[in-house]
Amino acid sequence: MNKVPKWVDVALIPLANLVLALLVSGLVVLWIGENPLKAMQIIVQGSLGSAYGLGYTLYYATNFVFTGLAVAVAFQARMFNIGGEGQALLGGVGVALVCLFINWPHWLLALPVAIAFGALFGAGWALIPAYLQARRGSHIVITTIMFNFIASALMVYLLVNQLKPAGQMSPESGPFVPGAHLPTAHEMLAWIGIGFPKSPPVNVTFIVALIACVLVWLLIWRTKLGYAIRAFGHNESAAQYAGISSFRIIMISMLISGGLAGLMAINSVMGEAERLLINSVQGAGFVGIAVALMGRSHPLGVLLAAILFGVLYQGGAELEFELPAVTREMIIVIQGLVILFTGALENMVRIPVENYFVRRGTGAR
Repeated sequence: MNKVPKWVDVALIPLANLVLALLVSGLVVLWIGENPLKAMQIIVQGSLGSAYGLGYTLYYATNFVFTGLAVAVAFQARMFNIGGEGQALLGGVGVALVCLFINWPHWLLALPVAIAFGALFGAGWALIPAYLQARRGSHIVITTIMFNFIASALMVYLLVNQLKPAGQMSPESGPFVPGAHLPTAHEMLAWIGIGFPKSPPVNVTFIVALIACVLVWLLIWRTKLGYAIRAFGHNESAAQYAGISSFRIIMISMLISGGLAGLMAINSVMGEAERLLINSVQGAGFVGIAVALMGRSHPLGVLLAAILFGVLYQGGAELEFELPAVTREMIIVIQGLVILFTGALENMVRIPVENYFVRRGTGAR
């Protein structure tokens, strides 16, 4: 059977979907009476045209890298982990416990332990859905969605009844110990004499996210376990016939996935807020689904897609400020169109493009 060239699958089709999404978004902006070219200019300039905008873009992208990798690893085993939101919330609890109750002398000591606890709590929240899928056949989509709601309720209980300082009204924890402060881009670049604004919250966690991309690539494409995960995802029956345990693959894949989602708390909880908030995830778990789909579940693709969504988030905020006619709801519509075309409507582009290359006979080369 002929297949299309690799570059068509990983580059041309996602780019075509993105262009279609932007064209439809431009029509929406035109419909409300604004210039779509000006809107695009504001988005690009607001997200990439200044150090301030770039800092926020990379901050959002860091969150999306972790949740995108979480979805990507599970999807390699053909499981749709929709529970990144809840897993990231529980990862925040693990990070908060480390940063609230241990008086760290330096962030270099606090960061590895916070990474371990964030991953552990995130993986722990994925454990029960994974077991139900592996042993009882419960659908992973349903169970992980349900666990998102349970995680949200649990977070409210913990903040209101356990972690909120006495006499404080707002449902949030107290500030973390000073030794848990992660260096921001402003501080890190100052070490080598480069100026950078203080306000963007991008911090050393961006480097952790890049390392996570490399480690996931090594795991999936350079280890026996990664081969088993991919084999199971391509054909469960054949993998079982070859001696690969479905229970083991489901459990390991989901635990790794949940752990990656939990690592998002390093950026949002430890790096930015420096306290545990009631909604520290803010939808990043669901954005990770679109990031993984657009990135073809490959770490490099996930990184690029995460940066794109970081551009949309930061540029969308600037667009809302510059063009009052473009409301917050309109920004959500534009983001949703990108998700729609890169996810649900992907085959609208994929099928004719694949047919074109197969007819030309280039797929065999």
